[in-house]
Amino acid sequence: MKSDSVIEHIVNWLSEYCRQAGTGGFVVGVSGGIDSAVTSSLLARTGKPVMCIEMPIHQAESQVSRARKHIEKLELEYSSVSSVWTDLTPVFDSFVSAMPTVVDEEQRFLTLANARARIRMTTLYYFAGLHNYLVAGTGNKVEDFGVGFYTKYGDGGVDLSPIADLSKTEVYKLGSEMKVIDEIMVAKPTDGLWGDDRSDEDQLGASYAELEWAMDFDTKETDQLSSRQKQVLEIYNRLNKANKHKMQPIPVCEIPLQLK
Repeated sequence: MKSDSVIEHIVNWLSEYCRQAGTGGFVVGVSGGIDSAVTSSLLARTGKPVMCIEMPIHQAESQVSRARKHIEKLELEYSSVSSVWTDLTPVFDSFVSAMPTVVDEEQRFLTLANARARIRMTTLYYFAGLHNYLVAGTGNKVEDFGVGFYTKYGDGGVDLSPIADLSKTEVYKLGSEMKVIDEIMVAKPTDGLWGDDRSDEDQLGASYAELEWAMDFDTKETDQLSSRQKQVLEIYNRLNKANKHKMQPIPVCEIPLQLK
């Protein structure tokens, strides 16, 4: 991949989209992970105002410190970059206390993890609305179009997606080209929705490199697969099928003309 050319292409695309939309700049959530670091770095290169929002909810200190260090680097390099810190932990805790208790504690835990992402989405659009900015998504190709590893109307609720046509491997290549801080480059990818140290791979059951392979795999060529490759294909196909509803347009019940 020609990283420098891809960077230039995305930056030009962002600038032109912003111009055509008639908006003043961008808002992006920065988590301390590679996707948000690369996305915010690309946004900064447009020269348009970029507001980086930190939104911890019972967040691990390592994630918070990585995000802060990355933003401080951007603010030093680009006068158009600003940042806002808003601790959403009290908001989340208040939401949890307002919800009735349920029997299925495991399902409740998953639902509340998604609630974190949706509270953050609401926060991003609050700041975007104040400044007439666009909310930039941070999802990559495997997450957005392969296994659907994001929250519907959470981190999936955005105005535009600068890196959604790049695999995780390619995102890392752009991060290296743009000199994203080492702490982020070597950190295990995590969605940070659980209040513990579980990684994306822990949740998915496969690494991003494995899932990229499965996404590009020709299903006709299964004769020489190893047991692990077969397992990865099963994981990919299961997640892809289960999360189709996220990756397709919202279904509309079309009424036949003769019924109107």
